[in-house]
Amino acid sequence: MNATTRPPLDGAAAAVTDALTDGMVERLVTTGANGLELLDRLNDPDTRAAVHRLLDGLTTLHNSGGLDTLFEIAAVAHAARSAASDSMVERLTEFAESMVTNMATPEIAELARDTERALYDAQRCCDAPDAPKSLWGVIKYLFKPETVRMLYLAIAFGRCWQDNAKTTAKSMVPVPNQ
Repeated sequence: MNATTRPPLDGAAAAVTDALTDGMVERLVTTGANGLELLDRLNDPDTRAAVHRLLDGLTTLHNSGGLDTLFEIAAVAHAARSAASDSMVERLTEFAESMVTNMATPEIAELARDTERALYDAQRCCDAPDAPKSLWGVIKYLFKPETVRMLYLAIAFGRCWQDNAKTTAKSMVPVPNQ
């Protein structure tokens, strides 16, 4: 190529440069700076690990069909938000407030604490060296009197719960007008 002829891209580049306004150049520089800032943040090990975890989670959701479910939940939440009137939101808020007020009692807190402690203690018992490690070991426990009493307690609890539920359901059935 001689010095008097210019390649075609040179002319195109010159035309683009001449056509750019100061505002366009400013936007290009800002966009480039933002892109470089994003790349700089991706070089941070914690950010990189978070992005990889996010992508792994999205892949898992996609492979299991959970991503579709997530989008459906978002669509339902959006539809519910769009359909809710002010009075509906007010009633829902009052309901939530009354539920929190009714559940926020010392007795419920104590029950939750006792349940948590019992679950942690049960886990320690299961992990203990003398805990049964096989089905045969568990079957041997079934012959101990305290195990039989505990199983009967669970069965009796279930029966009583069903009886109470049936009684409650019968009392809620509306009586037809005579």
